[in-house]
Amino acid sequence: MTRSRSRTYGSRGRPPWLLLLPALLGVVFLVLPLAGLLLRAPWPTMAARLAEPQVLQALRLSLVTATLATLACLLLGVPLAWLLARVSFPGRRLLRALITVPLVLPPVVGGVALLLVLGRRGLAGRWLDETLGVSLPFTTAGVVVAEAFVAMPFLVISVEGALRAADTRLEEAAATLGASRLTVFRRVTLPLVAPGVLAGAVLCWARALGEFGATITFAGNFPGRTQTMPLAVYLALETEPEAAVVLSLVLLAVSVVILACLRDRWTGTP
Repeated sequence: MTRSRSRTYGSRGRPPWLLLLPALLGVVFLVLPLAGLLLRAPWPTMAARLAEPQVLQALRLSLVTATLATLACLLLGVPLAWLLARVSFPGRRLLRALITVPLVLPPVVGGVALLLVLGRRGLAGRWLDETLGVSLPFTTAGVVVAEAFVAMPFLVISVEGALRAADTRLEEAAATLGASRLTVFRRVTLPLVAPGVLAGAVLCWARALGEFGATITFAGNFPGRTQTMPLAVYLALETEPEAAVVLSLVLLAVSVVILACLRDRWTGTP
């Protein structure tokens, strides 16, 4: 009885003030800046500012590049997650660590690394320029590359976790019935991990949409070509703060919607 009461008190009883006070301060610290955006937003002119050509241009470019980056991450990241989850090979832990480095790497450093590899004088960029006439830096394609570089780990981690949690007996049953590995992957594995793939794709898209450091370093900040929403916020903050607030609210709204859609993936509760 005592143990049951203790558990009930620990989970549902009155929290100790030594924990409650810093918790409330943490809430204020995280929520107050967001509330500041809402309070300082120019609501009467919001619609007119959102309809400005430069805002629509940046928003359109952000949506297109984030979507293309997510498609590239799906094409490359799902097979990579399957490799990490289902195949044992020497150096797998090192490979997983290298793949997740962009999660903690400063985005500007990622942009510099992309320049050194894919720039016109880079390790692979020189060959692309001289052989195929392709130059990625400071182009819209460069924006997609930068966004995919920083966003792909979110997809890989999510899909790998779903693959590890999936029941492999269904795959084994399909294999014993004569299905090839590709058929098993396409007809059994992918449907099993579809929720994880969807969650990873949404997170990947959101990360790509909000990318700033690698984009401005590798692709620059050219209106209509490489200026995405975060870059437009940075530029507007120097010349027109109210426009920066409006653009920030758009990105905030997108983030809130995505987190609301994925709340079950984060908390496990409705």
